[in-house]
Amino acid sequence: KYYYFQYREIDGTVRQIYVGPASERIAALIAAAAAKSGGAKQHAALAKSAQALGCTPVLPKHFSVISRLSEYGFFKAGGVLIGTHAYLAMGNMLGVKWMDGARTQDVDSAHAGNNVSLALPANITVDVSDAIDSLSMGLLPMASFNGLPSATYANPAAPELCLDFLTTLHRGGEAVIRVPNLKVSLQPLSYMEFSLEQTIQTVVFSGTGAVVVNIPSPVRYALHKLIVAGERSESYRTKATKDIAQASSLLSCYLANDPDEISATWRDLVSRGKKWKAGAARGLATLSQQFPDEGLAVSALVDQLPKAPRKAATAGAPKPAARKAKSNRLDEG
Repeated sequence: KYYYFQYREIDGTVRQIYVGPASERIAALIAAAAAKSGGAKQHAALAKSAQALGCTPVLPKHFSVISRLSEYGFFKAGGVLIGTHAYLAMGNMLGVKWMDGARTQDVDSAHAGNNVSLALPANITVDVSDAIDSLSMGLLPMASFNGLPSATYANPAAPELCLDFLTTLHRGGEAVIRVPNLKVSLQPLSYMEFSLEQTIQTVVFSGTGAVVVNIPSPVRYALHKLIVAGERSESYRTKATKDIAQASSLLSCYLANDPDEISATWRDLVSRGKKWKAGAARGLATLSQQFPDEGLAVSALVDQLPKAPRKAATAGAPKPAARKAKSNRLDEG
């Protein structure tokens, strides 16, 4: 008998390494590998214990998708779990139990909705399409209004699960892009790069096991939600309210434990330009209306930050008043 070690690369390619003929040494290696495989049972037991102690699990079907993407190297390649699943994982990581917008009801896995949202840079290589197909859940790219494939994958016969694949905004705007090296379509979104910087690792779990994933930094996620909420149109008011509620909960936690993290992240946010600064201000105003305690506390915190120095006028430079009317028209545009 001859033995080979078989594994899968990040891009989905199956590889085999020749180990050698049967021997006591190889038998020991096989026994050690079998012992490690027993760790799955241990993870399941720990996951059940975590749930019993108050941590929030992921719905089993959603966990199957996240776990399979992990097996295909999605998170090793830089993929990030975002949305409410990441928010629930943040609660477990921070040791808090989230409440709903009215602060009267626990937010458990049933409140996470049907969408598993994932984001990734477009320059990596991982066979996401093969991972989705291997689940045998009938998940297919849904058609958009123009008839082209969208970045949402779903099974029309089982609408309780959808996959959303997102990426950072590019020169083509928010039009869906097809990425050959990922074999999926991605939806670019404004401000997404802010959540994809300085990501952290944590664990999501269900009753069957646990998996390590990448998620946004909680404070970056919260401030990103503030900007996004201010950008949503009236038809997405429900989502905007959810954005603000999640931002409020996270900021409340950090106000009590690490306010300096809010200050540093806010400074980074508003330094990115007028659009970012205006969006953050709108989001903070909405937060103050819906959650006055957190809104006023964050406002007081960021008001203490040093203001950016004004550029000194140079001798002989034309006075800005002469071009004021044109500047106003550009600002309005």
